[in-house]
Order: sequence, then C-alpha cells, then structure tokens
Amino acid sequence: MQIVLADVAVSVSELKKNPSSVLNGANGAPVAVLNHNRVMGYMVPASVYEAMVDRLEELELAQVVKARIEANETPVRVSFDELIGEAEADIVNGR
Repeated sequence: MQIVLADVAVSVSELKKNPSSVLNGANGAPVAVLNHNRVMGYMVPASVYEAMVDRLEELELAQVVKARIEANETPVRVSFDELIGEAEADIVNGR
C-alpha cells in the first residue's frame, strides 16, 4: 500500500477543474495528486517549494563543510564583499 504524505489529496480530475482552488483550499499544506488512487505527485505553494530548495542547498553545504573538516583542510579567510564582487563578475561574464 502506498503512503500519502499529505493531509489533503485530490484526483487529477478535480485538480484540472480548478488548480488554484485546490492549493488555496489546502491553506499552504502539501496536496497529494492522485490518479486511480495512487499518488502521482505533490503540489505545494511556491513559498513552501522555495523553502525546501533553500533547505536542501543548506544540507548540501553542510555535507561539504563536514567532509572538509574530516579531511583536516585548512580554513581560508575571505571577506563577504570579496565574494560578492567575484559573484557579480561571474554574472557579468556569463559564468
């Protein structure tokens, strides 16, 4: 049996009728989208998705930090302004 990881579930047919209503009715909670009573996906508001992506990026960075600490790498001091300047230059140069 498949586990539904949401308190709100809708059929594909119901979703097609009014997607905005489905998300608004969920009050910011995830919505499981069902097809023949099987979860085919989840819908979340943009703010929730953005927060999830941010959190995943933080977890990836934490893994990099942990690996570098375990490898006894020597920390290098840099200024925040320097990093911003490099990032802006990369953007201008299409990198």
